[in-house]
Amino acid sequence: MQLVVGKIGRAHGIRGDVSVEVRTDEPELRLGPGAVLLTDPAGIGPLTVESGKVHSGRLLLRFAGVKDRTAAEALRGTFLIAEVDPEETPDDPDEYYDHQLIGLDVVLTDGTLIGELTEVVHLPYQDLLTVQRPDGTEVLIPFVEQIVPTIDLDEQRAVITPPPGLIDPVDAVDAVVASSREEGSAGAADGSEGPEGSAGSEDSEGSDSSEGAAGGAA
Repeated sequence: MQLVVGKIGRAHGIRGDVSVEVRTDEPELRLGPGAVLLTDPAGIGPLTVESGKVHSGRLLLRFAGVKDRTAAEALRGTFLIAEVDPEETPDDPDEYYDHQLIGLDVVLTDGTLIGELTEVVHLPYQDLLTVQRPDGTEVLIPFVEQIVPTIDLDEQRAVITPPPGLIDPVDAVDAVVASSREEGSAGAADGSEGPEGSAGSEDSEGSDSSEGAAGGAA
């Protein structure tokens, strides 16, 4: 099985180093010295990793035969592809390869279907799961235990416990607006019960009071 494990970014320095956007949880294995990688576009590869290091939070690789900045810059945008045994699994039981996760049903704890897991996005600070919803929209789920407590490969599903607003941000905004309106209504009621009750009653029907309520709701 072929898996994308990285994407080459801009050249770094003058000796052929390139920055790499890592797309694997095991860069030391897939992108370590001696690794031979296929490429997309195919005509650029295969590429053999000669050396690697981390600089300012970025992985820098140097490939055999790439000796200067010009050659390194020519690789920019190239996808790096590793050959992986489809039966292979990570040593840590709590880790997963991307191909094990893609295609899983993403559900809430009560079984409500949220969508299908279509991509694992590897960022420097955490991984994100891209979930395509039945209506075609996408949502990003942080791949952390508090939000994704269960990965069940036998049942082909990922169970999530999203915080409010993560799955349905529009509903969360509506709730805030509704809350603001309720607070505005409470304020108007308090005014009508004040010492100048008759004046308050007239204000509640006047244009100035109406404009104030609308401003608060917005």
